[in-house]
Amino acid sequence: MRAEMLTSILTELNGTSADIEASGVISTDGLMMASVLPAGLDEDRVGAMSAAMLSLGDRTAQELARGTLEQVLIKGTDGYVLMTYAGEEAVLTVMAKTNAKLGLIFLDVKRAAESIEELL
Repeated sequence: MRAEMLTSILTELNGTSADIEASGVISTDGLMMASVLPAGLDEDRVGAMSAAMLSLGDRTAQELARGTLEQVLIKGTDGYVLMTYAGEEAVLTVMAKTNAKLGLIFLDVKRAAESIEELL
């Protein structure tokens, strides 16, 4: 039931913008809790990469006295990966197109992360 509710939040998030290509809720240890991913994208790989990047981001923020980590944004030639905490035990990962309007995506992701945190 909880997985279905998480999937519903992700489906709604993906529907808010044509620029969002994929999303997933991942536990902080890298296990996929729910996802809306295109075919050919491996859930386990997305989960593991998200956990690794967040761990590195946490450490970087602490070591460089930047406070508590809120988000990790990766920009590649083919798009963006945005990771943000959704409570203490989960991470929301979103993949967006290269021409995405990031301000709107940040707002939609923040709202979705709040909904996920309330659910968990």
